[in-house]
Amino acid sequence: MKYRHAFHAGNFADVHKHVTLLACLEALTRKDKGFLYAETHAGAGLYDLRAPAASLGDEAAGGIGRLDASASARAAAANSLLGRYLDLVSRCRKETGDRVTYPGSPWIALSQLRAQDRAALFEIDAADCAALDRTLHGQASLRVTQADGYRSLRALLPPLERRALVLIDPPYESADDDRRQVCATLADSLVRFATGVYLVWYPMKLAAERDRWLRQLANVCKAAQPNRREWLSSELWVHALDSRASLAGSGMFIVNPPFQLAETLRTANTALAAQLAGPHGGWSVVDRL
Repeated sequence: MKYRHAFHAGNFADVHKHVTLLACLEALTRKDKGFLYAETHAGAGLYDLRAPAASLGDEAAGGIGRLDASASARAAAANSLLGRYLDLVSRCRKETGDRVTYPGSPWIALSQLRAQDRAALFEIDAADCAALDRTLHGQASLRVTQADGYRSLRALLPPLERRALVLIDPPYESADDDRRQVCATLADSLVRFATGVYLVWYPMKLAAERDRWLRQLANVCKAAQPNRREWLSSELWVHALDSRASLAGSGMFIVNPPFQLAETLRTANTALAAQLAGPHGGWSVVDRL
């Protein structure tokens, strides 16, 4: 499974991931105390959906494109998490002056951070890191670094703020290697800072593979936090698992989910599935795996 950010910008998996991220950001900003936001694989920050990389498979048409074109989706999303996500996409386009720009997770995160919060973004690809730095240049309390995010994250934990939201979002170009590194990074992070909120994005194609991966992640949490059972998975699939689709679904594994996050995501996933999923699609939110 290969999942480079630029090639899949704005597709259904991006929408699901970013709605979930926004829910977590909103939960953390309900408290006045600042927090650290960190990403291990930040990408370029903004994406032109007309660019060759994004337009090659026209994946955005089945994600943000479908939501853009649906008046009923916007009406149904009013005053909801999905509505606030769509408002952010509109705000991004107004700021850039481009109706086909799509914001990546760094842009979404920075839109929510306050003066007391800070961000550390890692991207190993030189071109993407340079684009990210240009996109977010001048943002206060932000550090963009060209580096291996897996290794670099450890230097940030525990954060001075004693609160953190970390997105681990690898491309899964070498699926086995990325899964191994995700598990090692998550285990190390939980030892260094047990109460951080950790989000792990993962692609879904084969049911058995997905089930094994969730067991691996749950076992990492159990080993690192034997007295805690605070994690959940949020999934959206637009095609049946085990079908011929190159990407059937999108998952987010969340460690130490904020209060009432599961219910928030159940409502959001219901709305997303109604707009984006095919006849064999669906969603799930499972807590305390």
